Amino acid sequence: MDGGENKKVVRIPETLKAEIIKNKQGYRGNESLKTKRLLKELNLNTVCESALCPNRGRCFKDEVATFMILGDRCTRACTFCAVDRRPPAPPDAAEIENVAKAVRQLKLKYVVLTSPTRDDLPDGGAGHFRLVIEAINKTCPDTKIEALIPDFKGSSGSLKEILTPGLTVLAHNLETIERLYAKVRSGADYRRSLELIGRVKEMSNGIYSKSGIMAGLGETFDEVVSLMKDLRAVDCDIFTIGQYIAPSVKNYAVKEYIDNQIFEKYKKAALELGFKAVASGALVRSSFLAETTFNEARLF
Repeated sequence: MDGGENKKVVRIPETLKAEIIKNKQGYRGNESLKTKRLLKELNLNTVCESALCPNRGRCFKDEVATFMILGDRCTRACTFCAVDRRPPAPPDAAEIENVAKAVRQLKLKYVVLTSPTRDDLPDGGAGHFRLVIEAINKTCPDTKIEALIPDFKGSSGSLKEILTPGLTVLAHNLETIERLYAKVRSGADYRRSLELIGRVKEMSNGIYSKSGIMAGLGETFDEVVSLMKDLRAVDCDIFTIGQYIAPSVKNYAVKEYIDNQIFEKYKKAALELGFKAVASGALVRSSFLAETTFNEARLF
């Protein structure tokens, strides 16, 4: 799944390994049980578990989760991802109210919704997204909502469906630089994703746009800065960058573990380019500490 390249093993830094182990221990701890029990009772999926996020222990311990609606199976085959690729089931209508119930019971002031790519659905699942957003807004009107969406094959109609009252942030991740798309995201298109992000401001009033990438896939510093410039050219507000960690030996191999000083340089470069908020660090993920990142944003 790595394009036939030499899969030389790059050793994970001990400090990062220790932090991941600590997070895993938190996931298994008693303080995470309440979150896991609630998700099971309401039959809800999270990207935290489906994508094997290294931060899930910390988030579950804090009673925070990123809800993955529209099932836990994806119709794409990105080589970096751990999400199930078997044929997906039809959308679960009960999920709409159950997500809203979970947001209320967890007392979330900021919630992130995401989904696998659902190319099997006529609208890519956009209508289901909208209904979940509306249900949360009705139940918890003070909760800010971030939707982390797939590309909907570039459909403006599907995007418009999601840019509904109650939504605060529309996120769509580029994931990596354009040069690596054929190896990492063969079912996606870099320029199509940029256009989708650019349409957020054109089609909405007051909704912020956000995108994120992974580092350590074989990109150069200059290529990342060039990607940042592309995002600013379409008026993207918030940028995240974190270390890619392969979920299994079958996935795309890590090419490099990025030094913390480089992550600091990425943050400095992104802020200088005009992003309103930037999260940059090894364990940064698009939805991890999303509320903190948004609250730190220079929204002017």
